[in-house]
Amino acid sequence: MRRDSIFYKLFQQSPTLLFELLTNPPENAGEYRFDSVAVKEPKFEIDGVFLPPESENPGVVYFCEVQFQKDERLYERVFAESWLYFYRNRDRFSNLHIVIIYPSRSLEQSDIRPYLSQLNSTQVNRIYLDELGNIRQLPLWVALTLLTTLEEERTTEEARYLLARSQQEAPSPENRAIIELITTIMVYKFEGKSQREIEEMLGITLRETQVYREIKQEGREEGREEGREEGREEGREVEARSLILRQLTRKVGELPQVVLERMETLSLEQLENLGEALLDFTSMADLQAWLTVLEG
Repeated sequence: MRRDSIFYKLFQQSPTLLFELLTNPPENAGEYRFDSVAVKEPKFEIDGVFLPPESENPGVVYFCEVQFQKDERLYERVFAESWLYFYRNRDRFSNLHIVIIYPSRSLEQSDIRPYLSQLNSTQVNRIYLDELGNIRQLPLWVALTLLTTLEEERTTEEARYLLARSQQEAPSPENRAIIELITTIMVYKFEGKSQREIEEMLGITLRETQVYREIKQEGREEGREEGREEGREEGREVEARSLILRQLTRKVGELPQVVLERMETLSLEQLENLGEALLDFTSMADLQAWLTVLEG
């Protein structure tokens, strides 16, 4: 299960989620911007960085690491990445905080002796999702993080509960985002099941989630203008291609002409697959590798 991309989506949709997990969040938590950054010489990729608003200069930067596998060198890497980035951008920040999110204490690094002073400081927070409490009593966005940790037999029941709860509590745009994330978690968690099986488990149709609705609606409008079935399909592909191109540009930078031309040849199904894969991209090389596999 690719939890990194799920948490990336969670933080993108609700940057304040990180601060809901902390006991002492900043007063301007709602103004923070979530991003990923690269630190060179040596080069580190930091996936979860919460940047303070530009109006607060210097401000406090928050680093977040989601760790669902045992890593006996985790703290060495996290502290090195965070402090190096802080050093490179010292003029922008007045302080830093580091947050490490574990599903449970059992996955924490075994030897923490070299880092006791940092781990016990107010600048470092370790969050254990299985200790947050009853999933049904948590705020919706926090409950979604806990959903990623549940055993399969509990996941479906709690996912259906959160879907129903989001319909009651969340405003329309936020509700759509929550539906998207719940279905994404289910697809990743039950990789061996078909789309139809997951739809039955949740009691919804995956094709009714936000991205599919937007593409489908574009196809309908195109179809009305053209008056032909092929117009609807073309409209869906145009919308999907435009959406994917925007996401790729944000992730890996300006796309070369040869890549743009290659994108024009992708089918709707291939575009949808690329939209899922690009969540893990960090460079143009990742996109080129994906296209190479597709051609092979």
